[in-house]
Amino acid sequence: MDLIFTKRGGKFDELAVHRPGRASETIQCPKQGIIPHDMVHYAVESTLAHSGFLSLVRNGAAADLTTMGGDSEEAIERLVETFQAEMWGGRVPAEELIATYEHACDARGHGALPVAVADIDAIRLRLDELTTQWSALAVNDAMTLSF
Repeated sequence: MDLIFTKRGGKFDELAVHRPGRASETIQCPKQGIIPHDMVHYAVESTLAHSGFLSLVRNGAAADLTTMGGDSEEAIERLVETFQAEMWGGRVPAEELIATYEHACDARGHGALPVAVADIDAIRLRLDELTTQWSALAVNDAMTLSF
């Protein structure tokens, strides 16, 4: 599955999802001052071996859905949200990020996936790479990620 993120002017960027044998789907991505939310999903899900929103889409779910999966998908959504908060507010020790993630899962009433400091470091590295690439794009330029 190819994810084509296009930087747009205005309040929204764009994500086009291309899957073999299916019509392409396009999602409007509200600008949030960092990389698009679904790009954060890509960084998390391509690093960890757990199912989340992009895994659901790759397996046939509509690309415009709000995550309605099981515990694994919900836990990935909380981890994505935790990384987004860190990207907005600044880096914290990995142990604090993990504790925040686990608290968010508990508050939402589902389990947390096991996440190690090495996982956090790997995801942060991928987020840094994506942020650098995204920042270098001009309006109407795109970057393609395979998932």
